[in-house]
Amino acid sequence: MTIAENLEQVLANVDRAISARDASKTWFDHTVTIVGVTKNQDVTAMRHALAAGVVILGENRVQEASQKFGTIGTDFSPSWHLIGHLQTNKVRQALSMFDLIHSVDSEKLTVEIDRIAGQMQKVQDVLLQINIANEATKYGLARDHVKPLVDLITRMDHVRLCGLMTIAPLYDNPEACRPIFRELYHTFMEIRSLNLSNVSLQWLSMGMTNDYGIAVEEGANLIRIGTGLFGARNPK
Repeated sequence: MTIAENLEQVLANVDRAISARDASKTWFDHTVTIVGVTKNQDVTAMRHALAAGVVILGENRVQEASQKFGTIGTDFSPSWHLIGHLQTNKVRQALSMFDLIHSVDSEKLTVEIDRIAGQMQKVQDVLLQINIANEATKYGLARDHVKPLVDLITRMDHVRLCGLMTIAPLYDNPEACRPIFRELYHTFMEIRSLNLSNVSLQWLSMGMTNDYGIAVEEGANLIRIGTGLFGARNPK
């Protein structure tokens, strides 16, 4: 199947998941946005995805993104999202490319983003990555560290919290992800109800190729699709 056909299939699956969603999950307008995960994808494949209708490119690594950023050009004017772990020594480079950083997971990183963004005279939009499943092999905030970091962001001038993100374990049965996504949704709604400064929660980023249907049913409006869009990834 082509990238365009894969995208059409993903959108059809999203529509079905929205239809199956509990009626109480009405916090947004039922639009689900796809982040095309372009890790290890070449520029040609990325351009095909953009031509098919993908508007957001999601990269896992700052260095790889920097090699593609100028090459893609402005023909499609994509938005660039960083969905992988960000090291503090890569913050300046990341802030020059990415419209949204999904993976903020520590006070140290947040402080550095605020500092560098201030020097660049910009406000950086971020999501907090939360390790709901408490997996030792994954990055992300522990649940009891979320509120203190949210409170810190309310006092910053150059960071704006726009939502939450999680990565669920790779279960054989995607249904096992449901409690994880449901918990992130409840955390999202709890923070959103507080109407805090520098906090404008609009993105709930959860769900990947293997589990995005469950994520959408549980309230996701930003899903990260790599294999489901581009096919099997070329290892590098």
